[in-house]
Amino acid sequence: MLIVTGGGGFIGSALVWALNQAGHSDIVIVDHFGRDEKWRNIAKLELFEIVAPEELGGWLDRLGRDVEAVFHLGANSSTTEIDAGFIIKTNLNASVAAWRWCASQGRPLIYASSAATYGDGAEGFDDAGGYDALKRLRPMNLYGWSKSAFDLWAMREAAKGHAPPLWIGLKFFNVFGPNEYHKGFMASLVAKNHPKIAAGETIQLFKSHRSGIADGEQKRDFVYVKDCTDVILWLWRHARESGIYNVGSGTARSFRELMEATAAACGVRARIDYVDMPAEIRPNYQYMTEAKLSRLRAAGYNAPFTPLERAVQDFVTNYLATRDRYL
Repeated sequence: MLIVTGGGGFIGSALVWALNQAGHSDIVIVDHFGRDEKWRNIAKLELFEIVAPEELGGWLDRLGRDVEAVFHLGANSSTTEIDAGFIIKTNLNASVAAWRWCASQGRPLIYASSAATYGDGAEGFDDAGGYDALKRLRPMNLYGWSKSAFDLWAMREAAKGHAPPLWIGLKFFNVFGPNEYHKGFMASLVAKNHPKIAAGETIQLFKSHRSGIADGEQKRDFVYVKDCTDVILWLWRHARESGIYNVGSGTARSFRELMEATAAACGVRARIDYVDMPAEIRPNYQYMTEAKLSRLRAAGYNAPFTPLERAVQDFVTNYLATRDRYL
């Protein structure tokens, strides 16, 4: 039996889909679903049970002996959240609890960290620096801090010998793809702008406020969610060394290129209007993120990442432009 916390969310439900594709249906999804359309993320998936996060401890007391591994992807991923107590409960303390259970029971733990831990990128985007390098990072928001705080806690516990037999932290970069629709404001620009682009309407991107960088040329490491699930499953099955790994494409691409790829997948030309970036976000705005994948490659993961244009084409053609957008 496999546990996927956050299994109703974006990457979590994509992981359940990938596990189904690999022949696993004995999956326990731990999540809240509320009253929105998030339930559609799992409507076609095979699973064993759905458990509310606050009920997981009791469930593990009863049935934990049957658990093979825990994929801990559940978290509040809003980069604009300001309730520190809530973030500490959902992101930090829940991760500590998952770690302690896996350590005590001898089960592998694969958990979601985030590229938000790298802050403004002043220290680079390299996952190979160890504890001291992690301590130098300065996340720019509460969400990023919560992920960084747990990464540091995990490394301290591992150094003391208090760790699961295999533990993997995954620093996801800008993930996009099917099943992200419930994220609203936090959804990718592909998902948010596809209806307008397909209708031939003009979309908006931020102007650049940095010398030498043209409007729309701000860059991110966009990575397709199907590539992320491939990495997760490979590390679970094959990783010999515990630790923290970047999960990105390894190639930064501009927001303009992302929107042009979306337009090409729709069979139209992109119509973009560049607007001023709000003054309050300019001081801390990132103009480039790009994952260094040397640690992942050194571990033996040699599969290529889907090129941006092909990933966007798959997302648009096989999901966004269809009646059923879900995995």
